[in-house]
Amino acid sequence: MSTKTASDFIVTSEDKAFDLSHRNVINYNIDKYNHAVNIGLQRWNSLENAKRKAHVIKWRVMENLDKLLPDFEANFQKNGGKVLWANNVVEAQQEILQIIQRVGAKRVVKSKSMATEEIELNAFLKEHEITSVETDLGEYIVQLLGQKPYHIVTPAMHLSLADISKLFHQHFDTPLDASPEQLTLKARELLRNEYLNAEVGITGANFLIADTGSIAITENEGNARLSTTFPRVHIAVVGIEKLIPSIADLDLYWPLLANHGTGQNLTVYNSIISGPRKETETDGPEEMYVILLDNGRTDLLAQKEQRQGLYCIRCGACLNACPIYKNIGGHTYNTTYSGPIGSIITPHMKGMAEFKHLSYASSLCGKCSEVCPVKIDIHKMLLLNRRDAVKDGLSPKSEEWGWKAYVKIVQRRKLLDFFGGKFKNYFLKLFFRKPWGNKRDLPEVSTKSFNAQWQESKKENRRN
Repeated sequence: MSTKTASDFIVTSEDKAFDLSHRNVINYNIDKYNHAVNIGLQRWNSLENAKRKAHVIKWRVMENLDKLLPDFEANFQKNGGKVLWANNVVEAQQEILQIIQRVGAKRVVKSKSMATEEIELNAFLKEHEITSVETDLGEYIVQLLGQKPYHIVTPAMHLSLADISKLFHQHFDTPLDASPEQLTLKARELLRNEYLNAEVGITGANFLIADTGSIAITENEGNARLSTTFPRVHIAVVGIEKLIPSIADLDLYWPLLANHGTGQNLTVYNSIISGPRKETETDGPEEMYVILLDNGRTDLLAQKEQRQGLYCIRCGACLNACPIYKNIGGHTYNTTYSGPIGSIITPHMKGMAEFKHLSYASSLCGKCSEVCPVKIDIHKMLLLNRRDAVKDGLSPKSEEWGWKAYVKIVQRRKLLDFFGGKFKNYFLKLFFRKPWGNKRDLPEVSTKSFNAQWQESKKENRRN
C-alpha cells in the first residue's frame, strides 16, 4: 500500500490551512459565490422536486448505460460524426494523437474540460511537439503559471487580481495595476489569433444526449464556440457518465448546473453540437469526433452503493460548501477532481490503496449532500469508501490491532474499569498525540471510569 500520497496530503494540508493569504482569497471568492447562488436558487418554485427528478434520471441512466451509450453512438454517427472508445488514459491520448497527426496539425485550441485534465492532455501533446492553448480565461491563467486547475468550475479561484496582474505583466508587459477589464481584453487579443491558426479544437462536454446523438456544452466566455467553429477538426473528450436520455432533459439540467455552479439562471453560451458541418451550413468543423472515456468509471459503476458518484454534473457546489476544501484548497488533493466529489470517485478511478485517505478528509457535516443538485448522498459515500478500505485490508496494522484491543476491553467490565480509569490519559497521549496535531491540546479526561463514578454516586445517595 502506498503511503506517500497520503503523507504528502497531510503535509500540504497543514501548510495551506495556516496560509492566511490563501485563506483570505478563497474565503472572499467563495463568499461571492455563495451570495450569487443563494439568489439563483430562489428562482425555483420547488428546488427539492427538481433535484429529486435530476437524481432519478441519472439513476435510470446508470442502470441502462449499456443501452444508452450505443444509442448515442448510433445517432451521432448518423449525423456524420465518429465515436471512439477509450478504456484508459493511454488509449484516449493515442486516439487524439492519431487524429492530430493524420491532419498534420501543430496547434490546438482547448476549451475548459476536466476530462482532458484527467488524461493530462496538454503535457502529452507537448511531448509530441504539438502546441495546446487553453482558451478559457481561468485555464489560460493557470496554464501560464504551469499549474493544474484549482477548482472544477473556477480554475483560478486561488488567485487574486494582484496575482493575475503580476502574471500578465511578466508575460505580456501589461500595467501592474491593470483592471480586470484590461486583463480580459489582453487575453482576448492573444487568443483570437490562436483560434484562427489552430487546425484542431478540443473540448469536453457537459452532457451527452442519447436520443439526438449530440453533445451539450455550457460556458460563459464563448471560447468553446470558437474552439468548435474555427478549426477544421473538433474532438470532444467526454466521460461515459455524462449521458442524459433526451434533449428535453436539458430543460432541467442546464438551470440546475448554472444555479449551483455560478448562481446564474443560465450560463451565457449553451451549445448543442450534433456532428460536423453539413453542406447547407456555413460554419463548423469538417470532421468531428467524440471520445468516450471510461478510465475507471465502470469500476465505480460496479460498486452498487457508491455508483451515485457518477451522477455528478460538475457544478462545484460541494467544493464551495466543504469546510475542508475551504481550508486546504484544491491543489492539496493532488487529483483532477478535488473536494467531496473527488474524494468519492478518485479512490475507485485511481486506486483505493493510494487515494483512500481522501475519504477521511471530511468533517462528515453533510453540507456537501445538502447542496448537491442531483442529491448524491456524498457523506454516506465517504463512509462507504472508508468501510471498503478496511475490508480490503488497507488500514494500518496498528489501527487494526488497536480496534481489536478496544473491542475486547469494552466487552469486559473489569478490563474496562482498569483501562478506562487512570490509564485513559496515558493512552490518549500515546496513540492520539500525533493525529490530534500540534495546534491543539489534548483534553484531560477523568481518571475514574464511568462505572466507578456511578457506584460512588449510588453510595452517596444511600448515605443521604
